[in-house]
Amino acid sequence: MADKLRTQQQLEALQNRYVGTGHADTTAHEFKVNGMRDYYSSMAGHPALLSFTALGMGEPREKVRVQMIHKMIQPAGKAPPVQD
Repeated sequence: MADKLRTQQQLEALQNRYVGTGHADTTAHEFKVNGMRDYYSSMAGHPALLSFTALGMGEPREKVRVQMIHKMIQPAGKAPPVQD
């Protein structure tokens, strides 16, 4: 029983630390938004990935970086209406 409690506490600690892992009340839209924000921040924060993406798009690196940052505002569109 102690192992179950310890495992549950560790899971809750990880979920509090890393928002992207989700929890039982996380909606599909929230999970998608977290994943897309992680992706865009990773692309904007790693120079090699950013250069590769900019080369593929045929745009300057800084322009692509700014686009990635702007996409982080609402990456998956507006949230669907909440149903009670």
